[in-house]
Amino acid sequence: MARRAHPTAIAATLAGIALFLALGTWQVRRAHEKEALFAAFDGAAHQPPVPLEQARREAGARYPLVEVKGRFDPLHAYVLDNQVRDGRPGVMVYDVFEPAAGGTAVLVDRGFLARDARGEMPTIPPPPEGAQTVRALYAPPPGSGLRLGGDALPHQVNWPKTTIYLDLAEVGADLGRPLDTRVLLQLPGEEVTTFVREWKPEVFPPERHYGYAFTWYTFAAVVAATFFILHRPSRRSPHEKPR
Repeated sequence: MARRAHPTAIAATLAGIALFLALGTWQVRRAHEKEALFAAFDGAAHQPPVPLEQARREAGARYPLVEVKGRFDPLHAYVLDNQVRDGRPGVMVYDVFEPAAGGTAVLVDRGFLARDARGEMPTIPPPPEGAQTVRALYAPPPGSGLRLGGDALPHQVNWPKTTIYLDLAEVGADLGRPLDTRVLLQLPGEEVTTFVREWKPEVFPPERHYGYAFTWYTFAAVVAATFFILHRPSRRSPHEKPR
């Protein structure tokens, strides 16, 4: 004989299933958005470059390709530590770039440098001198994740300064001048360099969202299965008399 389900249990079960299905569908939608974002990012380097000022006005969620003329600040640079590329620990190097057209200075991510076999900090090449043309993607700065401790930049006296997260407001305060709210991801050029410049969006990949969606859909299936098991008709014993 089946156990009769209480209306509250039915309502709670349906609400739980609906919630988990909605969360799973939302994650699938986010995965599709990230796929479009990664596709746009991959194609950005092959699009015609736009002026930096135009990119500042129109970037939105895109990663426009820019060519910026100007000069690197030879005195100030920042090293973003605790970075990993292809399983190798290392750092990202950011130099201050002054556009020739004027306006706000911008940090240029010159690329990744791996630590050596002993884990020692790599030698940081100085930026090129004189007038330069930087070909780069105009992108948001990397996310800081969980931040422990305060701003360590003012306490460092030697350059380049090292940090484990990149806060452009704090970097600007350390420099004593405002910075662009985005950074330039410098693309590979004809020059010989030790920097690795293989860029990807600093966001969760689509696969992560699909994994979350699978989890939520699994929860919905578990709730439905549990409700069915608890309320399915029980087999009547052959010795049990019908009521």
